[in-house]
Amino acid sequence: MPYSTTFGDHFYCRTDGRAECDHVFIDANHLHERWAAGGECVIGELGFGTGLNFCETWRQWSAFQGTTPTHGSLHFISFELFPMDRESIKRALIQWPILEHERERLAAAWPDTPSGIVSLEFDDNVRLSVICGDALSNLATSQQTFDAWYLDGFAPSRNPDMWSLELMQAVYDHTRPGGSFGTYAAAGFVRRNLQTAGFKVERRPGFAGKREMLCGIKD
Repeated sequence: MPYSTTFGDHFYCRTDGRAECDHVFIDANHLHERWAAGGECVIGELGFGTGLNFCETWRQWSAFQGTTPTHGSLHFISFELFPMDRESIKRALIQWPILEHERERLAAAWPDTPSGIVSLEFDDNVRLSVICGDALSNLATSQQTFDAWYLDGFAPSRNPDMWSLELMQAVYDHTRPGGSFGTYAAAGFVRRNLQTAGFKVERRPGFAGKREMLCGIKD
């Protein structure tokens, strides 16, 4: 179970991180509906971590493409201050056999010493960009806009900078009209920061018995 000694927190839900990704990010952002419309879907993520969210999104994207006549592409862009090495990613994801294909492809392409912008292209019109370094400064200077966000930093109580008003404002400013976000976090200051930034915020039941999570849209 990968654990960050820097932030004193696990990288994903101890119940089932893959199922949590589906509930908190893929479902809350209505990604299957977005994919059905075709065209490019750009997903932003705060905190790449083990790459679990990317691999599960890629798996579901590939499965969905086989069931629809529409054509599209997926660009997954993640902001990560402390990128993992290849072997750590492989170990972290090995507990999910269903992700073996994505895990092996990601690990094979992952650089030995990730830095700057890691840009990888895969089958099924899937592109991954991991922007290494401070999320706020990198997002603030980005020209990219996003359809959906995975807000997946470490717990707000342990990593408040990842949930600051400044960063939530940058997320909002780089979201396309009608774009959305999902997050496991439900702390009051996180909700207020997202609302102050401009998002219409909704509370939903959290994953695995957690009382609440947050999701929302940019009108």
